[in-house]
Amino acid sequence: MAEPIDEIIQRVLSVYKGWGRDTTVAQMRADWDLLFGVEPMQPAPIMERFDGVEAAWVGRHDLPKDKLFVYLHGGGYQVGSLRSHFDLICRLSEASESIGLYVDYRCAPEYPFPAPIEDCLKVYQALLEVGSSPDNIAFVGDSAGGNLALATTLKLKAENLPLPAAIGLMSPWTDLEANGESYVTRAGSDPIHNQKMIRRMAFNYLGGADAAQPLASPLHGDLSEMPPVFIQVGDRETVLSDACDMAAAIKAAGGEATCQVWDRMIHVFQQFPDELPEARAAIDGMGAFLRKHIIQKGTGS
Repeated sequence: MAEPIDEIIQRVLSVYKGWGRDTTVAQMRADWDLLFGVEPMQPAPIMERFDGVEAAWVGRHDLPKDKLFVYLHGGGYQVGSLRSHFDLICRLSEASESIGLYVDYRCAPEYPFPAPIEDCLKVYQALLEVGSSPDNIAFVGDSAGGNLALATTLKLKAENLPLPAAIGLMSPWTDLEANGESYVTRAGSDPIHNQKMIRRMAFNYLGGADAAQPLASPLHGDLSEMPPVFIQVGDRETVLSDACDMAAAIKAAGGEATCQVWDRMIHVFQQFPDELPEARAAIDGMGAFLRKHIIQKGTGS
């Protein structure tokens, strides 16, 4: 009998294998939403624009909006949506006892680097302008969204703006050059991603920009004085080094970083909580991290 993780892998591959050179980005986005999305989205998200950027309040609407996590979705900067990540954000909201704010940042190829960073900066600064404290805001992102959470933080640092209280990352993509050791050591165990695919997604996102620059590859950035960072990654992932090397670099710069490596798990396994007890446990762990830094810390408890 196939184990749940094996069934999930086959489900994901059934989508990936259907994509070829002639598959449009629009079709990829639709397929991605069907793979991960839920209908109807309940409790219904509450849409709001922040300095022209569309966003959505997701999860526990009974909770205050001044203690929140800003959620940045993955999908290689090309796919992913509110629908594909709605269930995960709702579960994180419940686990963290805080409301999520999903950012509908612009994606490539229509809007290449650094458009997503610009959108995230606008939303974050708008939150501060209406009275939210950075001490009560966390950034949370998966895959490319993890890259975006780190890049936005580095941009805030460079502009001497207040940083979020914490950063939570799931399978973060931190090196767009894809030079990490795990691209070799996990080449045979990652059933979904490989170095060639990762570099192709980076090329599509960067639009000719240098992949080594810190806002594209935060692993190369100035990581001093970063907020606490909590990372979860699967042991089978080609981006394993992206996660572990980032945690090590933050600690080497004097910061606080934790990297949990989950045995046998695949890329952003947290998106399968109905099937995987590991996903449920990981979401609970991320929730505890967020509570510590944006709820308990913010109230002085």
